[in-house]
Amino acid sequence: MSGFWQTLDQADRLATLEINSWHSAVTDPVWAFFSDIPVWIPLYVAIIVFLIYRLGWKKGLVAIAAAGLTFAFCDQSSNLLKAMTERLRPCNDPYMLAAGLHILESGGKFGFFSAHAANAFGLATSTFLCLRMDEGLKYRGYAYGMYIWALMVSVSRVFVGKHYLGDVIVGICVGLFAGWVSACLARYLVKRFLA
Repeated sequence: MSGFWQTLDQADRLATLEINSWHSAVTDPVWAFFSDIPVWIPLYVAIIVFLIYRLGWKKGLVAIAAAGLTFAFCDQSSNLLKAMTERLRPCNDPYMLAAGLHILESGGKFGFFSAHAANAFGLATSTFLCLRMDEGLKYRGYAYGMYIWALMVSVSRVFVGKHYLGDVIVGICVGLFAGWVSACLARYLVKRFLA
């Protein structure tokens, strides 16, 4: 590893340890809640219903497909990079454990990059941009709510000890990009075939 990457890696470790140290008996359940995938199933169902309600079933299904494509890309690219980079999760890293990492979750050997962060920001981006096909509303409230939720899900991964801050930042970037691309594709298909 070159000097630049070593410096970046060390900065990432220190930033992760600093953020992870801001824990308490009050906040730990909050971060565990945001990090837990199954609890968000009702939200996903509500988003599906809302997309169909606001866009109609044809456009709504295209928007849902775009969100599904975003999830698939984020998950598969995350799994691929985890296998390629083999960067240990903080909860599996002896250095981080010795430095006092607070762990609420464990499991999975490698963690670069955070699929939670990518999926959350990808979903927020793809659905918000697809909703903008309905020109009757701006959907600012939806955007604020979804991006705050996505940020909480992403940051929770540092607090539970499963990801470095760098894993989360890269995941956010991947999610924003994937969501934008899938929404652009959805908007093109709607304009081309459903307009």
